[in-house]
Amino acid sequence: MIKVKKITKGEIVLAQKTQKTLYVEKELCKGCGICVAFCPKNVLVLKDGKVVIENRDACIQCGQCELRCPDYAIYLGGK
Repeated sequence: MIKVKKITKGEIVLAQKTQKTLYVEKELCKGCGICVAFCPKNVLVLKDGKVVIENRDACIQCGQCELRCPDYAIYLGGK
């Protein structure tokens, strides 16, 4: 998630990412690939029937993977 303060005329606004980390609970993952399909930045891939975080730095913390996972195997958390 990106936090942006209110924009007013003539003001420069900086966006700041929250400090969250993407986690995958491999024992809960059934390899359906829904999170992979909904990730807009191709952060996730399927390997050997499980989701793997392939490109963590590209994650924009939108939370689509977490929202779409039917098994609650992937989430954003921590600082």
